[in-house]
Amino acid sequence: MKKWMISIVTTFLILSTLTIAMADNNGKGKGNGYGNEKDNQFELGVEVLLNEQKDLIEGKKVGLITNPTGVDQELNSIVDLLHNGEDVNLTALYGPEHGVRGSAQAGEYVEYYIDEKTGLPVYSLYGETRKPTPDMLEDIDVLLFDIQDVGTRFYTYIYTMAYAMEAAQENDIPFIVLDRPNPISGSKVEGPVLEMEYKSFVGNYPIPLRHGMTVGELAKYFNEEHEIGADLTVVEMDGWKRHMYYDKTPLEFVAPSPNMPTLDTALVYPGAAWIEGTNVSEGRGTTQPFELIGAPFIDSTDLAAAMNDLELPGVTFRAASFTPTFSKHARSLSHGVQIHVTNKKIFQPVETGLALVKTIHDMYPEDFAFRAENSAGISFFDNLVGNGWIREAIEDGQSIDSIKAQWQDELEDFKDIRDNYLIYK
Repeated sequence: MKKWMISIVTTFLILSTLTIAMADNNGKGKGNGYGNEKDNQFELGVEVLLNEQKDLIEGKKVGLITNPTGVDQELNSIVDLLHNGEDVNLTALYGPEHGVRGSAQAGEYVEYYIDEKTGLPVYSLYGETRKPTPDMLEDIDVLLFDIQDVGTRFYTYIYTMAYAMEAAQENDIPFIVLDRPNPISGSKVEGPVLEMEYKSFVGNYPIPLRHGMTVGELAKYFNEEHEIGADLTVVEMDGWKRHMYYDKTPLEFVAPSPNMPTLDTALVYPGAAWIEGTNVSEGRGTTQPFELIGAPFIDSTDLAAAMNDLELPGVTFRAASFTPTFSKHARSLSHGVQIHVTNKKIFQPVETGLALVKTIHDMYPEDFAFRAENSAGISFFDNLVGNGWIREAIEDGQSIDSIKAQWQDELEDFKDIRDNYLIYK
C-alpha cells in the first residue's frame, strides 16, 4: 500500500514539473521571456503587407526607403523579401542618414551607389538632397517606407519620411508606410513643442521631444495637419498596444543607427541627447552612447551625488569615467555619470536631460558651454530642444520646475491634436 501511494505521489510530482516547464517555455515568446503580451498574435506592417495586403504592390514598380531595421520578425530584410518575392518589382532603394546598410556615422555624407547584393540603385536622402528628386522617382509606381523610429523628435528618419511624402505627392506616386512600434511606448508625451523658427533636420514640425506616436501615426499627422496631401496608406501592425515598450513585443532590437545600440539607449535619448548641444560628451565613441555623460572638467562623484539628490523618478546615477574613441573629448579621459533607468514606466527622460544640463551648468560655470550660436543667434542646443528660451532660462538660473511649467500649455495643445491621428487606441 505504501509503495502504491509513493508511486502515485511521484507520478504527480513529475507531471507537475513537466507542466510548469512547458508553461515557462511557451510563455517566453520569441527571443526573450517577458510573458503574456508576447504570447498574443503580433505582426509588423511589413508582415501585414506581404501576408494580407500584397495587392498594394503587386505588379508595380516599387521604390523602398529603408535601413537595417527594415526586417520581419525572423530578421529577414525587407530588401530581400521584396527583391526575391513573386509579383513584386523592386526597382530602387533610398537610404536615410547612416545609409541603407547602416554603415555611415552620424552626419556623414552618403553617396549614390549600386547595391552589390541586389544590383539596384541606391539613392541617398542624406547627401546632395534630402528629398527625392523627380529623376530618382522616374521608374517608380509606389514608394514604401519601412524604418524603425525611436520615439524622439530629433531623429532624422521621420523627416526623411516627410520629405519623401512631399516628393511622392508632387510626382503623383502613392506612399505607403509600413508601421513599427514606438520602442519607448506610445502612451507618454513629454517636453517642449518645437517652435517653427527653430526648425531643422533634427526637428521639422511642431511636435514635443517625446511624441508618443508610431511612424504611421506621424505620417498621418504630417500629411493632414501640415497639408502635405500625399496619397498615403499606413499598413498597420497587428497586436501592438500603446503602453508596450519594445521589450514587451516579440521583436529583436536592431540598432536603428550606430549610436542607438539598445533599448536602454532609446529610453534615455529624449533627454540625454540635449548634451549634444553642449561641450560635454554624450558618450559617442563609447559602447554606451547617451547613457554615459561626462567631460574632463567634471568630478564624477560630485555630479552623481548632485543628480541623485534630485530624486528624479525611475532613474539613478553612477559615478563613471570613460575615454571616447571619437567625437567630443576623443582620447581624453572624461568623468561624469552613467544613467541607469530603474523603472522605465515612471522614468521621465526629458526632465532628466534638463536636470543634467542645468546641474552641470551650475556646478561648472567656468568650464561648461553651450554650442556656439550661428549667424541667426541659434545654438545647436536650441535646435535640439526646439526653442531659444530654455537655454536662456538655464543661464538665468531658473529652476527645473519653472522651466517645465513653461512648456506645458503647448504640450497639452499638441496632445489634443495628436489624438486625431492615433491608430492604436
